[in-house]
Amino acid sequence: MKILHLYISEGHNYFGHHNKPPGTSTVEEVEEISLVEGKGIKGDRFFDYKEDYKGQVTFFSYETFLTLKEKFGVFDRGPEVFRRNIIVAEVDLNSLIGKNFEIQGVKFFGVEEARPCYWMEQAFCEGAEAALLGNGGLRARVLSSGVLKTDSVTA
Repeated sequence: MKILHLYISEGHNYFGHHNKPPGTSTVEEVEEISLVEGKGIKGDRFFDYKEDYKGQVTFFSYETFLTLKEKFGVFDRGPEVFRRNIIVAEVDLNSLIGKNFEIQGVKFFGVEEARPCYWMEQAFCEGAEAALLGNGGLRARVLSSGVLKTDSVTA
C-alpha cells in the first residue's frame, strides 16, 4: 500500500449539514499527519470526536478516483473533494474491513466502508454517489499513535 495524498480539514462541510448548504471549510493537503491512538488525526475535524468513533480516519483508493474521472470525464477535481484523509494505491480497502492493519508503523482497525452520500453529487459530479457504492473508502480506528508521510510517488 502506498500513501499518495494526506488531507485534513478543521471543519465539516457535509457532516451535520443535512437539509442545509454545505460548509466552506477547506481541505488542506499535508506531507505528514500525526495520529493519536483512539482519537484520530491531530488538526482534523474528527479528532477526538467521540470515544471509540468508527471514523477516526478515512482512507480512499486512488484507483477508484482515476476510474471515476474517466467514467464521468471529470478532470478538474482532485481526490480531496471526497474529503477522505488518506489516499492510497495498491490495496483493496474493502479487504481491510474487520481487520487490523499497519502502515508505516501505525496500527489501524478497518471498521466499515466510508459509504458515499448524496453530497458526492455536488462535490464530484452527478452520478458519483451511485458509482461509489461499494468503493467509498474505509473508515478506521487508530490503534497506535504515530506519524504517516506520503510515499515519494508522483500521483
